[in-house]
Amino acid sequence: MERYKTFKDFYPYYLSEHDNKTTKLLHFIGTSIGIYLYIQFFRTFDPMYLLYSLLAGYGFAWVGHFFVEKNKPATFKYPLWSFIGDHKMYLEILQGKHKIF
Repeated sequence: MERYKTFKDFYPYYLSEHDNKTTKLLHFIGTSIGIYLYIQFFRTFDPMYLLYSLLAGYGFAWVGHFFVEKNKPATFKYPLWSFIGDHKMYLEILQGKHKIF
């Protein structure tokens, strides 16, 4: 795998790892649940919500990668950029730039 030096260079690769609509849908579901749980953390300051947030976000995403796309999540090499990429793709899905249905 190429080593990317900037997020701008990384993001097209990130999107290429999410060709299947089902993978994008699973990411969207996991990120939605993760955001909800993150908000719950700030409401209660219960650190378990942070753990649940990560489990929901990554759990749904990794199911999409391992069983639908059949590829290795970029998170393993680029954890921060993948996290940012997931949220950028999430916003782009909300804007209608990616089809999930």
